[in-house]
Amino acid sequence: MIRNLDFHSVHTSLDEKLKQYISHKLDGLDKYVSPFARRSMRIEIFAKENKTHGAKRYEFEAVTHLPKEIIRIREETDNMQAAVDIVEEKLKQALMRYKDIHDNPKRWRHLLKRSHGKTKENNKLK
Repeated sequence: MIRNLDFHSVHTSLDEKLKQYISHKLDGLDKYVSPFARRSMRIEIFAKENKTHGAKRYEFEAVTHLPKEIIRIREETDNMQAAVDIVEEKLKQALMRYKDIHDNPKRWRHLLKRSHGKTKENNKLK
């Protein structure tokens, strides 16, 4: 469960039903982050209503603050719930990439082994 959700809205108001919907959709995303990063993870939600040429467009943005990285996902659609669904899916993919890069020890061992092997070869050439 994500503890730190901050809601901001421009030219629209977020009612409690929409806030609960957003919280429900984003609550499951904490399993894609390590327990260490989960403690300091904070998500800022920006909702904006644009009126262009008589048509209403809703812009939804989620800014996720994690250790060593900030992930920003934005989507604009005709319906706020649809924008929330799309951002939730994109954020899930981004958090999976974040976890793979920062929390996968096999990846780090592989990269260290490659860089360490290159320094040995350089020393042999000298």
